[in-house]
Amino acid sequence: MRNMPPAPRFLGYAGLLPQIACVLAAWLGPPEWRWSALAMGWGYAALIFSFLGGLWWGLAAGSPDEGRRAPQWLWVAAVAPSLLALGTYLPWVFGATWPGPSLYLLGGAIIASLLVDLRLVTIRPSWWISLRMPLSLGLGGATVLLALAA
Repeated sequence: MRNMPPAPRFLGYAGLLPQIACVLAAWLGPPEWRWSALAMGWGYAALIFSFLGGLWWGLAAGSPDEGRRAPQWLWVAAVAPSLLALGTYLPWVFGATWPGPSLYLLGGAIIASLLVDLRLVTIRPSWWISLRMPLSLGLGGATVLLALAA
């Protein structure tokens, strides 16, 4: 983490605060806050998961044309988070149980996103995984904690 620029570290960790606030509101706040905390936490997890897909797209698009070219599977992986996040919204649209199951799915997918990050060795910055690991585990874990409150 020594060679990581300060801005990604500060902003990355600050990005955990909204989800932590939702967890605290759902678990410790008055009962009337619970539904709003769950819905806001789902929205934030879906937004950040989609953003992560955008980061992967940017890494693929910015990779050199020769030598260290992005693997072809990365283009598919880059759009998968947005599609999965949209899929976790559909139960609510069609009247099924929401957001509990959707929060579990998002939390697990955010944690599993580390598998993609670990494979990006040739096109990611050297400090990438040392930031992605705590952020994915933190956001994914907080999202699962929020699901437990549903």
